[in-house]
Amino acid sequence: MALTEADAKKIALVILFAGLAVLAFLVIKPVLLSVLAGLILAYIFLPVYKLILKVVKSKTISAAIVSILLLAMIIIPLWYLLPMMSEQVFGIFKLSQNLDLTGFTKAVFPSASDQFVAQVDATIKNSFSKITSSILNSLVDFLLNFATISLHLLLVAFVFFFSLKDADKLKNFASGLLPLGKTKEKHFVKQFKDITQSILYGQIIAGVIQGTLAALALFTFNIPNALILSIISMILSIIPVIGPGFVYVPVTIFLIITGDPLLATGYFLFNVIIVSSLDNIFRAHFVSKRTNLSQAIILIGMIGGLYLFNVLGLIIGPLILAYFITFLRAYKEKSISTFFD
Repeated sequence: MALTEADAKKIALVILFAGLAVLAFLVIKPVLLSVLAGLILAYIFLPVYKLILKVVKSKTISAAIVSILLLAMIIIPLWYLLPMMSEQVFGIFKLSQNLDLTGFTKAVFPSASDQFVAQVDATIKNSFSKITSSILNSLVDFLLNFATISLHLLLVAFVFFFSLKDADKLKNFASGLLPLGKTKEKHFVKQFKDITQSILYGQIIAGVIQGTLAALALFTFNIPNALILSIISMILSIIPVIGPGFVYVPVTIFLIITGDPLLATGYFLFNVIIVSSLDNIFRAHFVSKRTNLSQAIILIGMIGGLYLFNVLGLIIGPLILAYFITFLRAYKEKSISTFFD
């Protein structure tokens, strides 16, 4: 079959488009995570933007107000809390190394030999040493790369600002890219919206709220080094299955070992009754009612995303898996082909 001039032009156009797509990806690749972070934050803060827009009546001013608010929420805590965090990490390290776990280990394992007790004590102290070293290394890396991080934060702010300001244009542009019929487009977009909201609000925002309550417990019960423990609790609260229990259970054990069982009981009950119950209220509403997405999928997505995209992967990973599963379900139901009708 002879190649016509029209066919040659089509092939050339496809090659040109593919080449430009590759070059565009190479250009965006160094700042891809910053762009995605700006878009995700814009989606989260969109309700706040719309609320301010009703009062201000100007898209530019409303987006600027929300952008300044976001930058203040990021920069001010980092500026004041980084020195305190470093100090408290050292404090946790000193406490762990000076802590005598012999009595507690013998109470849990009454028939254990002295060698076993010593090994458990050394293992726990070594684990704390590695964790604190890892946190300190992260803080040092942050300070050493402060100029680069500031540049990425600036880019996040720009993407955030224009994503809010031009939210309607972006929505229409994305909608125009979908090769779907109008009748099916709304259904597909609603599925993506429910998935996005269930992960962003059901996991991320709920995790932040749960972590805040866990932090309140730490400060209320006057737990040592409460700041760094609060930050760790907030991060763990975002991750399904794991949660803040990985902080408040060891803290409870620490309080028992140090001879304050009454405080340990009060602190533990506060976390079990108030902090942990948030899963059954907030997450059940956003995740279970909006989508039948499994917590296992979210957990796998978060862990895999963490390896691939660093901290931002906690959000991007589950979204990628969730969107992929949505397409798989559509294919299984043989409904993708009907979307073009």
